[in-house]
Formats: sequence, C-alpha cells, structure tokens
Amino acid sequence: MSEKKTRVRFAPSPTGPLHMGGVRTALYNYLFAKSKGGDFILRIEDTDQKRYVKGAEEYIVEALEWCGLKFDEGPHVGGNYGPYRQSERKTMYREYAEQLVKDGFAYYAFDTPEELEDMRERLKAAKVAVPQYNAVTRSTMKNSLTLSEDEVTRRLESGEPYVIRIKVPRKEEIRVQDIIRGWVVVHSSKVDDKVLFKADGMPTYHLANVVDDYLMEITHVIRGEEWLPSTPIHVLLYQYLGWEDSMPQFAHLPLLLRPDGNGKLSKRDGDRLGFPVFPLDWTDPQSGEQSSGYRERGYFAPAFINMLSFLGWNPGTTEELFSLQELTDTFTLERVGKAGAKFDLEKAHWYNQHYLRSKSNSELASLLTPLLKASGVEADLEYVAQVCHLMKERATFIPDMLEGTYFFNPPENYDQKMLAKKWKENTPAMIEGFRDILSSLDDFSSENIDALFKSYLQDNDLSMGQLMPILRILIAGVTSGPSIIDVISVIGKEEALKRIKIGLEKIPALTIA
Repeated sequence: MSEKKTRVRFAPSPTGPLHMGGVRTALYNYLFAKSKGGDFILRIEDTDQKRYVKGAEEYIVEALEWCGLKFDEGPHVGGNYGPYRQSERKTMYREYAEQLVKDGFAYYAFDTPEELEDMRERLKAAKVAVPQYNAVTRSTMKNSLTLSEDEVTRRLESGEPYVIRIKVPRKEEIRVQDIIRGWVVVHSSKVDDKVLFKADGMPTYHLANVVDDYLMEITHVIRGEEWLPSTPIHVLLYQYLGWEDSMPQFAHLPLLLRPDGNGKLSKRDGDRLGFPVFPLDWTDPQSGEQSSGYRERGYFAPAFINMLSFLGWNPGTTEELFSLQELTDTFTLERVGKAGAKFDLEKAHWYNQHYLRSKSNSELASLLTPLLKASGVEADLEYVAQVCHLMKERATFIPDMLEGTYFFNPPENYDQKMLAKKWKENTPAMIEGFRDILSSLDDFSSENIDALFKSYLQDNDLSMGQLMPILRILIAGVTSGPSIIDVISVIGKEEALKRIKIGLEKIPALTIA
C-alpha cells in the first residue's frame, strides 16, 4: 500500500489581524508539507460569527502571500476538498453531532445561561477549583441524560434552544503522541463536556476541526500549544466517530514569548516596546485603531521569515541564514523545541541588515528612489545605486539610507562641536591647498583621491586628524557616514570643489571657540 500523501492545514479564525505567532504556525506547516512533497491548505474557521471581523480573511491571505507561503488549496485558490470556509460547510456538521448523540457519545443539553451560572456558583461555594460541566455535574443539569426520552423529544419538537455536548468518560486515560512533546496523557476527570454544536446551529471549533480534518484527509495537525488542552477532546471524537485509524499526527508548537521571556508576546507588548507583532499594517474597522506591520516598517519578507523560523526551531548547526527553499530542505518537526521562544528585536534587525546588504545596488536604488522623490529629490537611478553602495553597510532598513542627504544636496549646517574642536587658524590654508591639488585631478576615482590626500598630508607634514574631520564637515556637514573619500568620488569633482569653496567662505564667519 502506498504511503498517504502529506496534507496539512493552516486554519485561522478571521477575528482580526494575523499575529506573527500565527505566521510562524503557517510557516512551520508550509515547511513540513513541502519537505514531504505534500499539500498546504488554508481553511478559514469562521464558526464564531459574533467575533468575525470584516477584512480579516483578506488580511490573512495577503500577509501569507507577502511572506511567500503559497497555498495549494483554500478559499482563494479552490481545490477538491472545499468549501474552505467553515461557515460554508455549516450543513454538514449537524449529522455528525446527531450521530454522536445516537451512539451515546454526546447528549442534548437544555440548560439556560442562568442555570449554568448557578451551577458554577454552587461549585465555587463547594471549593471546587475549576467549576466544569463534566461527568459529575452533568447528572444535576437539564440534559438528555437526566430527562426522560419523552421530555427530550418534547423540548426538541417545541424548538427549545439546546446545545450538543460530548460525553467524556469519567475514569479513563486519554493518550496522544505529540511529535514535539512525546506522549501526552490526560485523565478524563480533568476534561469537561465541551459543547460540540451550538444553539445557533453552528459547530464549535472542536467538532468542526475534527470533521474537516477527516474529510480533507489532513495527515498532520501542527498548531500552537494553546490547543494542547483541547487535544484530548479531539482524540475522543476521532474514536467516537470511528475514525481512529485516520487520526492525524499532532505537533503543538511552543509559545512566542516577550523579549524578557515573561509571558506570551501580545499586541500590547509590541506597542509598548516599539516593534510590530503583525506582518502587515492593520486598521481595526470598528475602532479605527492602527497597528504597524513588518512590511510597512521596512522589513524584507525573507528576513522576516528567516527570523521567525528560528523562534522555536533550529537546524542543529551554527548556520542562521536560510532562504525559504533552504528552510524547506532543512526543516523537521523533531528540531522544534518545547520551551517558549523569546522574541529578539536586535536579531530581527540583524536579519534585515543581512538581506538589505545582500541586494544589488540597482535593486536598492529602485527601492530608495520613490522615497527620495517623496522628499523632493530627483536623481538618476545609476547615481542612486552608487549612493546605495556606500550607505547600505550602515543601514538596517531602506529609509535609513536617506541619512545620506549630502549625496544629493550640499550641507546647510555644519557640525559646530567638531568645528570648535578641530578648526584652527591655519585650517583654511590647509584646506585650500588640498582643494588646489584636488582640482588638478582628472580621474576622480576613490583610489586616486585617497592617494592624493595621503600624499598631501605627507608632503605638508600633516596628520589625518588635522584635515579629515574638517574635510568631512565641508563636504557633508556631519561627522559620521561612509568614507569621505568615497563620498567625494561619488558627488564628483565639480560639486566637491564647490562645497569646499562655499564652506571656507561660510565657516570663518561662524563663531568658533
């Protein structure tokens, strides 16, 4: 018999923007599926219509496409196992819920919200730590296990609201082998009788995800560790529905933690600490609240993905830089850790710096030019590429290269602290002398300018510190940046000589201590 094709699903709820933890879950699903030659499926789990947020599904699709994670099946690409939105599969869940009732594995519960609250209060008063509707308390509630068959029929026929709950056994060990965590064993006394089918005619996550995973032939369920406590219910459902042989393998991923390691990374942490927790910008359609995204903050998608891949996984080597294809070739779930992974902003910056520097100068110029135009600068693409060549080693993001405004405009101000420290009575004469020999240079390459500069220092018994800082201020106005020799070469002979001349005229008029 041939081995079953690997099929995984990423199944978010459209209740808001996709958290970076969700992107990591999607990424690990993608990498696992593609490493096995399998299928990567998007399923929108929108059974909770009260929490549905307009635009959230479109955001999820756009975010994952930006990340380079392409789906083989989904609501936006189709497939043979659709529909891929649970709200469009609504009619198929009831038959499975009713089958569970018929087989004695589930029951109708008619309890009102007030009666449920009374039950919880009674249990709290009795010092029960976690009040639950379970194998013990269900015997005191209003359900098809405590009511007569006639009474149940009457209530159903009269249209009285009800839910369908799973009937969890009282004294059993529920066992499941997790690829990441090994054997997970939970005693059924710790598991409550979860609602499987709601009064509004929609299934809960527990029933819908099991039915959908079975019908879509999902072979592996890779999801966040917050779903680990629900897994015993899912294991029981596979058993009760007679699908035990088709139960997928489970892998529960570690949490993404705050930079200090204390607690799960949340939107509030990003706002407080100044980094995004979403892949793209998001505007809440109801409140208008805006949240920033990695894309709009200037991160490259491959850098974001590379950074995210290491939050919980490692390749077993010291290598840290991987393309998406290289990640696919290397990834295994066995190398995903159990412990939470701390987000490191500096590491995120490091990854983006690497990907920025690895781009060609012409690519960077194409990305920088629109920002220059927005700031009122028109420049030839080839010239901008030369600027990018010098600025990229100092940049983390494309906009950082805008700090090199002196490549496009002469300085309007000069660093006063450095002038006060370095400008001496003989400085104008030294600079003028260098300007004179610079004007005679025909080949304005960095190498030639550098050789001329060093020769001038030697011939005039001058030190680098006497002349270089002043020359930088005259050309750029600031004391930091790429090699000023390289800057002079890029801006060209005419512009360099002009700036030195203007500076020598302006600076003596300034008050210098």
